[in-house]
Amino acid sequence: MRALALLAALTTSPALAAPCGGPFGAFLGAMKTEATNLSRAEADRFFDRLSQDQKVLQADRRQGVFRKPFTEFARSLISRNRLENGLANAKKHANIFALAEKDYGIPAGILLAFWGFETDYGAFQGDYNTANALATLAHDCRRPELFQPQLLAAATLWQRGEFDPATTTGAWAGEIGMVQMLPSDIRAHGVDGDGDGKVSLKTSAADALLSGARVLQGLGWQAGQPWLQEITLPADFAWQDTGLRTTRPASEWAAMGAQPRAGQFADLPASIILPEGRKGPTFITYPNFSVLFEWNQSFVYVTTAAYFANRLMGAPVFNAGNPDPQLSLEETKTLQQKLQSRGYDVGGIDGILGTNTRDAVRKEQQRLGLPADAWPTRALLEAL
Repeated sequence: MRALALLAALTTSPALAAPCGGPFGAFLGAMKTEATNLSRAEADRFFDRLSQDQKVLQADRRQGVFRKPFTEFARSLISRNRLENGLANAKKHANIFALAEKDYGIPAGILLAFWGFETDYGAFQGDYNTANALATLAHDCRRPELFQPQLLAAATLWQRGEFDPATTTGAWAGEIGMVQMLPSDIRAHGVDGDGDGKVSLKTSAADALLSGARVLQGLGWQAGQPWLQEITLPADFAWQDTGLRTTRPASEWAAMGAQPRAGQFADLPASIILPEGRKGPTFITYPNFSVLFEWNQSFVYVTTAAYFANRLMGAPVFNAGNPDPQLSLEETKTLQQKLQSRGYDVGGIDGILGTNTRDAVRKEQQRLGLPADAWPTRALLEAL
């Protein structure tokens, strides 16, 4: 699985003089104008070799894996082999992980989780031509504000001798290396972890892991603080108070009946999430959890990565419970259409149960007198 690392928080968008869509040659000409740090001859050499890759667009439109419910998604990603390899890599690279925590405050579990999910610990880093992938997505009108700056960043790396547009390969969305970093993040946060004088995210575990740690630190990760903790809740809990938009001191959640499955609550602001509703797994999240959305914007991916990090650090398997079945793709789209017609911003009719859709579901559940756990059921769909 290739997860899209949307590190837009670290991206400085240009004026976007390059129009999306239209003739590809005209687009490249406009991008040359945007590349003000390159001479005209350099801009010609970099941009004139680029071409569109239709397979990139197909991959961009085909992200159905994020429609899976949390339990199914987590079980598909966290195989025994991936868990065992993670633990083996934790021992093999113990000195690197110790340095990542010392210098950047990032625990081994978090880095291992992303390393495992993104590239199976470096085993498969993607075989798309990175320059063409970035050019294709920068030209496409879906997210030019993200990918045009990344294409310019790749040009800067090329100018510095750190990127080869002919041979550099990676994921379909332009990420490079073992933890899949976009060019602007490599340029701003790349670390020469092995001391060989260059940043080699594809071949050096030290470079890749320390660079990833530096990115997370820059996104606001707080050293020494937790991110996700499994909990139990009473049957009469105030379900309408759950969700990432409601934050309270963990002590207040405890007073309402929340109990940690293991350990103690941290003395931090916290939210309670129910990935599959009140009958499924239950977690409390801390501020560091929100930082992970800058790495990937999918709720189910981030929750799974956060949980996998806990597992790698000794946490037990979560209690899956017995949640109501997830709506089908078409049912979810119908639900989103109904919610949108009632004035809710669901973030698009895509069949993905994202944060906006969950918030709208919770409000409609409250209006209809149903348990407001933000998990849509067929009973809710029929009621709407």
